[in-house]
Amino acid sequence: MSLSRSLFAPVSFPASSDALIASPDFAVREQVLQRLRGRCRKVQHVMGGADALMKLERGECQVIFLDRALPDLDSGELVGVIQRRFPQIQVVLLDPKTEQVDQDSKPASEGPSSAGTDAEAEALPAMIGRSAAMRRVYRLVRLVAARNTTVLVTGPTGTGKELVARALHGLSSRAARPLVVVNCAAIPETLLESELFGYTRGAFTGAVQTQMGRIAAAQGGTLFLDEIGELPLGMQAKLLRFLEQKEVQKLGSAELTRVDVRVVAASNVDLARSVAARRFREDLFYRLAAFPIEMPPLAARVEDIIPLAKHFLACMAEALDGPCPRLSPEAGEMLERHAWPGNVRELQHVMERASILAQAEDTIGPEHLYFTHFGAGTEAVRHVP
Repeated sequence: MSLSRSLFAPVSFPASSDALIASPDFAVREQVLQRLRGRCRKVQHVMGGADALMKLERGECQVIFLDRALPDLDSGELVGVIQRRFPQIQVVLLDPKTEQVDQDSKPASEGPSSAGTDAEAEALPAMIGRSAAMRRVYRLVRLVAARNTTVLVTGPTGTGKELVARALHGLSSRAARPLVVVNCAAIPETLLESELFGYTRGAFTGAVQTQMGRIAAAQGGTLFLDEIGELPLGMQAKLLRFLEQKEVQKLGSAELTRVDVRVVAASNVDLARSVAARRFREDLFYRLAAFPIEMPPLAARVEDIIPLAKHFLACMAEALDGPCPRLSPEAGEMLERHAWPGNVRELQHVMERASILAQAEDTIGPEHLYFTHFGAGTEAVRHVP
């Protein structure tokens, strides 16, 4: 794509604007960046539509330069989302075929109706929360669910990354086919290849019969690779080949088998840092991160803490076929003050302990709340007054 000065000149916006460039092409991003020097207060750039949406959600720009050829989202659909969700943001489309810049100059009042906005942010199955951070997750999941795009879900332990993977599968056309979950950290390195790709009889000592691998078991469905950051380097190369070729080869066999599997990966470690430290392959990282979704820590969604706590109490009461205790205001305030290093999983455990301690009482109070504290290399349970 080339951007001539004459084509670029008609695009106008206030000099105080912050701009965003979304394009997978480095040369395109550089050309637009050069044209914007001195015309905008701040210019950021991203490679795909998912990252662009996250920037828009955070209010980080007033004008976006959008490549029509995005690696993860259809640019037309993305423009519709932007017009519905952010009618005040100016959209400039970059067209590599015609080598021109088209400005979406419709005023907000003339843009598409905002109908559908609530549906996009509707909570996902088994997920609780109406905070802005969670509504952003819901929208991203619903945008990409119907596609075969590889998704990378990131976030601290206990934030619900597997729930996102299950929602992606359940909302897709693959919902009737298997969802196969593989915890990359839980399988010994010596067994990981045979678990993923399968093996033939006699392939190694103890292989008394041919075994289908977990990738093939997900045929037509979704493969969820949890804790992908723990995958050994040798297996990373084999996984990359599978993602590029969509073929698997059992241990002990020369035959290649084509598979139709959508891959969702999750990591609680910063994979970009792992790439920099050479613990994770850069090419695999970019292949997995075609559509990134970041799960927020519970401390960043304080308004969801009380609804989540009540949900866990209700679930435990239902399991015991008993009445659900209410949460006292004092206990609720205590929950909201806690830092939640263990995120939603920690909250679930705190409420389970509280329900056990409350026994037949009809109210959960501060005296029932105990929090796990890590310090000086030891684990202890403490009560927060």
